[in-house]
Order: sequence, then C-alpha cells, then structure tokens
Amino acid sequence: MKRKTKKSVPKKFKMKSLIWAIIFGVVLVGGSATAFMTMGNNNAPKNPENTDQLLNTLLQPIVQNASALGTSKTNVTLIEFGDYQCQYCARFHKETKDLIVNNYINTGKINFMFKDFVINDRPSDKLSTLAAIGSYCAAEQGKYWPYYDEVYRNSKGENVDWVSKNSLTQFAVYAGVKDVNKFSACLDSKKYENLVVINDNLARSIGLTSTPTFILIAEGKMPLKIVGAQPYSVFESAINQVLMQVPT
Repeated sequence: MKRKTKKSVPKKFKMKSLIWAIIFGVVLVGGSATAFMTMGNNNAPKNPENTDQLLNTLLQPIVQNASALGTSKTNVTLIEFGDYQCQYCARFHKETKDLIVNNYINTGKINFMFKDFVINDRPSDKLSTLAAIGSYCAAEQGKYWPYYDEVYRNSKGENVDWVSKNSLTQFAVYAGVKDVNKFSACLDSKKYENLVVINDNLARSIGLTSTPTFILIAEGKMPLKIVGAQPYSVFESAINQVLMQVPT
C-alpha cells in the first residue's frame, strides 16, 4: 500500500482523529480474517453526537451525482479512500472491486462509495487532485462511476506522467461523457478543487495514512477499517460478519 508523506493536520481535525482512533472496531492489515479484533464496550466514544456527525459526513456524497453505488435501502456501506494515481488502488479495482459489485452491491446487500485521498500529489503539478477534479466534472454529466472505472482501468502508476488534461479528457470520452468541451472547461476551471481538499482533509482527520483504505459502516455498529488492496476473501469475511449482525 502507498504510504502518505507527513502533512500538517489542521487543529480543528485533531479532536476528530482522537474520536476515530477509539471507534474503529476492526483493523485489517495482514489480509486474514483472523485479524478481526472487535473492541469492547468500554472503548465506546464518550460523545456519541460527534461520532454520529462524523458517520453522517462519511456517508454523504461530495456532490449529488457522485452518490453511492447500490441501493438506498441497505444501511451497510463500504467507503474507499483512494488516489487515482495509487497503484494499489488500481490493483483493488482490477482484482477485487467487480467481485464486490457483483456479489454485494448489485444484490442490494451493501453500498459502495469513493472519497479522494490525494497522497501522490507533487507540488509542481498536483495531478492526483486534477484526476479527482475530473471525476466531479464527469459527474456533472452523470458519468462519475464510469469515469472512476476508466481512470483506474488505464492506471500506469504513481507520478509517471500518464495523468494529464488530455488523458483525463480521453478517459471521460471512454466513460460516455457527451459534452467534451464542457468537461474540458470544467477541468481548466478547477471548480471542484475545494471539494477534493475537503475529502482529503476528512481522510487525514480520521487518522488514515495510506491508500487504499476502506471503512465499512453499518448502522448501530462499530465501523470496520480495511487497509490496503487486500484479497477479495478479506472483504468477503468482513462484509459477511457485518451482514450477520444487521437486521434485514
């Protein structure tokens, strides 16, 4: 998995980090279902209202047309925090995502969301941010998820100059974006850059340090964290464990 370089965290996020350090019920790092270590009731957060607010923030799409894959009828959601240049995010997309979509999302068991965690930005070009901006430009034309798929399908690694305005525009065309001029103008304006920053700050505020990192949220249950491009079996075990505890 990609490790994030150290960045300063705004003071307003430090308290949130402390809360989230407490409430994660499971951390999966080694790829084994035996890594499940649910925390006891004594570790429950002291301020449930703050916790609920954070959960609601996580579950809200950043823009209307970038809503979760799945159905609103389920209260179980898997959230990916990723960077479009991250090679391990691309590995998850190529090896695991479709299995989750077919077995859990298309069957109405869980929802799936993506939030930007731009850890591969170089100050000179900020291409991870540009790729993320492109996702919201595609969302304007109803193609957020097809764009997500195309970028990861064409991924060539971290900071090797495969991300550019031209390549992102081509990916948008592959994704079915009809008005290319509108998409191109949106990229140039960087109108969604602040939304990408909001997502990135959210990731850092809850103590995430690498991409991809996944948070599995079910109503009334401790969130579960899965770190890295783990094999499908890890996601299957975690999701099944949560579904067994959630009323249908």
